[in-house]
Amino acid sequence: MVDWNLAVATATRLVRPGPEVSRDEARAVVAELRRHAKASEEHVRAFTRMIPEGHEPEDTPVLVVDRAGWIRANVAGFRELLKPLLEKMQERRSSSPGGAVFGAVGGKVTGVELGMLLSFLASRVLGQYETFAPATRDLPAGEEGGGRLLLVAPNIVHVERELDVDPHDFRLWVSLHEETHRTQFTAVPWLRDHLRGEIQSFLSATDMDPMTVLERLREAAQALTGARPEGEEDEGGRSLVELVQTPEQREILGRLTAVMSLLEGHADYVMDGVGPQVVPSVAEIREKFQQRRAKGASRLDQALRRLLGLDAKLRQYRDGERFVRAVVDEVGMDGFNRVWTSPNTLPTKAEIAKPADWVARVHRKAE
Repeated sequence: MVDWNLAVATATRLVRPGPEVSRDEARAVVAELRRHAKASEEHVRAFTRMIPEGHEPEDTPVLVVDRAGWIRANVAGFRELLKPLLEKMQERRSSSPGGAVFGAVGGKVTGVELGMLLSFLASRVLGQYETFAPATRDLPAGEEGGGRLLLVAPNIVHVERELDVDPHDFRLWVSLHEETHRTQFTAVPWLRDHLRGEIQSFLSATDMDPMTVLERLREAAQALTGARPEGEEDEGGRSLVELVQTPEQREILGRLTAVMSLLEGHADYVMDGVGPQVVPSVAEIREKFQQRRAKGASRLDQALRRLLGLDAKLRQYRDGERFVRAVVDEVGMDGFNRVWTSPNTLPTKAEIAKPADWVARVHRKAE
């Protein structure tokens, strides 16, 4: 269904080069990011009062990677996470007319399309906690599903230069955000399996033919290359996530959106909450970073962000951070931390928008 090796080769060939740095400067950046990642552990634990259970941070390695390393890591993650869906589609393709023809070329075409999209994203991601990361020869992962934390050095250097902020403060600020994600999953043992279960339920409910997926990838690639015929619209700006075809999937997607809003908003809240103590220029960094987010980019970039669902991710940061801030203001950090008790105490999508409803449900029920 997907030629994964071709996806990696295509993405690494097309990805833009990073900012110019000397060998010594590159080594210094890598060393500093590793130090910041280590220091962030205690900062985040002290602020959130979340203590890892089951997996210590050492079980989730910190990898400082370049853009090609980020591509390889994400292809490995996609390959693992999408395995049930691709097996299901493979069975359907084998029994459908023309399945053999699609099999001959479809995997390579899809590999190229996926590689083009990854090349676009690889220059934009600053860091990432890979929850479902399988270990590979050059990319270790935690034992028993401990995951791994990626910091993409060239992208961090690029953004700190673009924003004209203190590079040492900015690197620590980014590390605090990503370390919060690592703490979320090491301190809440059930969270990883719960999230995997929701994703697998969403994928198993998918009812589409392989050509539909291929067509969505082609739409994205055409937007990326400017190959969309003149005057042709992007069909309402649908994202790749919007392959939802059943009420069951819409319900699952609502729960996933709420969880992701919580995780991203919590990380933003923590990075800014810890910031004043350890990042002297945090106010300047946050202001410039928010302006950069709001400004967007070219029309092409905006079209791709819609198609890939990146605009939805930006809303998750904003809505989730508002939820966390409102709850902490109302019931304190310990009261907020009840959110990690079980899947039943996670906020719904509606409660993300109305934090008082979550407080009433969880705290009134407990009382």
